[in-house]
Order: sequence, then structure tokens, then C-alpha cells
Amino acid sequence: MGKTHRFGVILVLFLVLGDGCGAKPMYSWRLIHRFSDEARSSWVSRGESGGGNGTTSWPEKKSFGHMRMLLENDLKRQRLRLGAQNQVLVTSQGGRTVNYGNDMGWLHYTWIDIGMPNNSFLVALDTGSDMFWVPCDCIECAPLSLSYYNMLEKELGEYSPSHSSSSKRIPCSHELCELGPNCDTPKAHCPYTVNYLSDDTSSSGFLFEDLLHLASVGGNKQQSFVQASIIIGCGSKQTGQYLDGVAPDGVMGLGPGDISVPSLLAKSGLIPHSFSFCYDKSYSGRLYFGDQGPSSQKSTSLLPLEGNSLAYIVEVETYCVGSSCLNKTGNKAQVDTGSSFTYLPSESYEQVASEFHRQANATRITIQGFENCYKARALKVPNIPSMKLVFSMNQSLLIENPMFHIADDQGGLYCLGIQRIDGDIGLIGQNFLMGYRMVFDWEKLKLGWSNSNCQDIASDDEIHSKPPPSDASPNPLPTNEQQQNPHGHAVPPAVAGKAPPKPSAAYHRLPPYRYYIISLLLLVCTACMTRI
Repeated sequence: MGKTHRFGVILVLFLVLGDGCGAKPMYSWRLIHRFSDEARSSWVSRGESGGGNGTTSWPEKKSFGHMRMLLENDLKRQRLRLGAQNQVLVTSQGGRTVNYGNDMGWLHYTWIDIGMPNNSFLVALDTGSDMFWVPCDCIECAPLSLSYYNMLEKELGEYSPSHSSSSKRIPCSHELCELGPNCDTPKAHCPYTVNYLSDDTSSSGFLFEDLLHLASVGGNKQQSFVQASIIIGCGSKQTGQYLDGVAPDGVMGLGPGDISVPSLLAKSGLIPHSFSFCYDKSYSGRLYFGDQGPSSQKSTSLLPLEGNSLAYIVEVETYCVGSSCLNKTGNKAQVDTGSSFTYLPSESYEQVASEFHRQANATRITIQGFENCYKARALKVPNIPSMKLVFSMNQSLLIENPMFHIADDQGGLYCLGIQRIDGDIGLIGQNFLMGYRMVFDWEKLKLGWSNSNCQDIASDDEIHSKPPPSDASPNPLPTNEQQQNPHGHAVPPAVAGKAPPKPSAAYHRLPPYRYYIISLLLLVCTACMTRI
């Protein structure tokens, strides 16, 4: 560490040696806070500032600068403590994602395991929402039998909290119970209702805490398994498209809200608040929790959204079609993996569609809600214009082929995968994310992307994962105090918030008391020798 870290907090250490009945020697050391008057005098006497730029950089007591430096130091320490637990996690079944096309609404799905004993579910993945729910004690759910889904190899699951020994009811008093104020009593069971953009599409039921089964991957070749506590919606009633074959086995919301799986994993100290989602051009891919992407990736800032809503919002400065970049076509856009297509506000849409048609140089037809379609035999694939989304700092996302193909007995159609949307915020859907490893880094407020074929990135030299301690499973949910951490940094349970009433397996066992004190004393001696 640098010179500015030689001073700690003022503390008197007592060392007790031996177990006899006689008098026991006592030793004390005085440690000096780095911003105390004594520390400042020491720095000045040695011709140093302690801040790097002369004595003027020394913070005035109780000033904003003083408090800011203390805060930054706290965050650094929290990151250091978290570092031993940082890892990249996948679902216990490997994190592979699959798109079943029109049969299941063109969404991406992955198999997950929940509860004890574990039960498997094929959940849709959605960065546009936060709630994680599965069909549960069903009153009105989609069919789950294998006979309804020809493309699947095994039955879909139905969650039953009474059959999971690790499930716990979430009370209305819980920090993450959004409908808590409507409950009759704080101890009542917390209900939930999530309404989606599609007409009359919703899920409702009650919230439970249970275990999500994960596996660590990355630089450490030995894979280890993790059981992480998450909040799950017991979805007893679904409506709309969820009864028509879209996400019949539930939805995993990957948004930045506090109740989402990435947020809970981060606040429990397991991973940075980041994940990556990769799509290849055959409609399969990978999902990695804790992945912050390679250093070579391009990126742009994630922006705040007005009000209390949280979403992955970026600023598109301009859209380019082929080599032509269009003026005044920029807009804010939400990156939404739950959307099959990309949506632009009307003004941007009109300019982009018009320029695309000009360059396509073929007869345009409208079919079933798609306004920009062309007969395949009239539109040669090599002549299809590419598109590019340009962000700040000249960072760009290239879409080599923004069209999709509809087959028929006459050669089929090519249609532009862009639609118009009301309002001034667009949606960047999964059709514009193909061939990229997309990194949703809420900790750094960055959206990153890099070209990828979506093979197992665990072999990527730039991903360094460390398995959790052998006795560190399951990992508990963060306390209410941790849920309210205002800085969005991952804080392990042992660092922030209230300690559990009795030690759990998630906490490292300290060595016997006197050996612990002796070890600490040796560290102090080393620090003092450094000052001499």
C-alpha cells in the first residue's frame, strides 16, 4: 500500500497471555488516524503532505471534502473485502440460453434449479423487468405438460413452497415488498403483481425466499457450486400472453431493481452488480452473473430514468444506415432482451426506414404489421444495408443485417426488424444484439459490448473467478440495511448491516481469541516499523 495508508484508527489493543491465575501482562499500542492532527504533523515534519499535492490537500475537519474522502476510503475497503468472494456465476445447468422461435414467443430461455430438493424451470430472460417468478400452486397458469411443447425434452416445473425445505415466506414488512402498505398487518404474506407491456399480460401471487442453484466459472479451473438466497414470485395466476405459450414456466427479471436476481446476488456480496448476456446468430447464447466484460469491449453510459423507475437506458446520438448517418435521429433507448424487435420513436423511425428503403432499391410491401418488407428474390442479401447505432465518444454498435427472413414457397420475405413506438424512448431489442456479448454493468453504470460467438467465456483469460469458501453455502439475502446501501456497491453480509444473531456457515470461523490478537499485534508492529 502507499504511504497514505500507514495510519489506521486510534485503537488500544490488549494482549492477554497464558491461562494461569496470576497477573497477566498487558500491552498497548496506539494507532493514529490518517487525518488526525498528529498524523498531519508527522507528514509535515517529514516533508510530505499525506494527500499527494502539498499540505493544501489535507482535508479540513468535518468539511465535505473530509467526509467524501472517508466515504471513498470505506468503499475501497468494502471492495477489498468483497474481492475474495468475487466470481462469475452461471446457473447450475450451465447458463446456456435457447430461443425456441415463434413456438415460445421468440424469447431467450435458460434452465434453472430452485429450492431444496431442487426443482428445474425453463425461465424466459428479461432485462426489461425485475421480478423473478415461476408458476406455483397454480390457479390459472399455462399448460406445463411436455405434450404441449414439441421442442422440449423434459417437463416444465411447477413450484410449491411447501415442498421446498429452504423456502420462507416474505412478510409485508420486508423492504422489498412493494405492496406492503396495502397489507392488513406487517406480518401478513407479501403479495405481488407485475404488469407487462403486452396487452393484459401479468403475473400475480405471493413472494417467497428460496435458494437459486449456481456454479462458479472462470480462471479457477475447479468449478464449485453455490446456493444463493433470492426472492421468487409464487405465480399462481397469469394472464394474457403468459397463457398462450409465452414464458409458460416463468420469467427471470434481470433489470437493475432491488428485487432482481443480479441485484440480490450483488448485495449478498457474491458478485459485482453486473452480468453478461450473449446471443449468437443461431439464437442460442450464454448468461453470466458477475461478468464485467473484457477490457477491449466498447461501452456507453447507462442513464438515469425520470421518477423511481430503473432500467438499462442509453443515449443513441445517431443512427446510420449503410454509410449514411442521419442527423437528428438520436434518442434515449432501453436495452430490453425481452423484446424481440427494436423500436424507435416516430421521428427517428421515419428517417431510418426511409433511408433503408432508398438504399434497398426494391419494391416495399407491408405484411402483418411490418411496414418495411421486400420479396427475397428482389432483394439480394449482399445488398442489404447494415445499420449502426452511434453513442457518445464515437462508440458504435454495428448491426450487419437488421432484417429477418420469413420463409414461404415463393422464396420468402425480408423484413426490417424495426417498429415505431409511442413516446420519446425507444427499445433496443434482441434482434440488434445478435453476435455480441452484452455486459449490463450497473456497478459502473456502463453498457458494454464485444463481438462474440458465445462459446463458454469461462476460458476467457480476462475473467477471473474465485470459488466461494467450501462452507459458504447457502448465501443469505442481505438485510434491510444492506438493501438500502445508497452507492450500489456490492457489500458482503459480514461487512455491512446487522450481523446475524448466531454465526452461519457463510461466515469464516475466526481462530482462537488469543492467536487472533497476536496476529493483529504482529500486523501493528509491522506498520510501526514501516514508519521508522
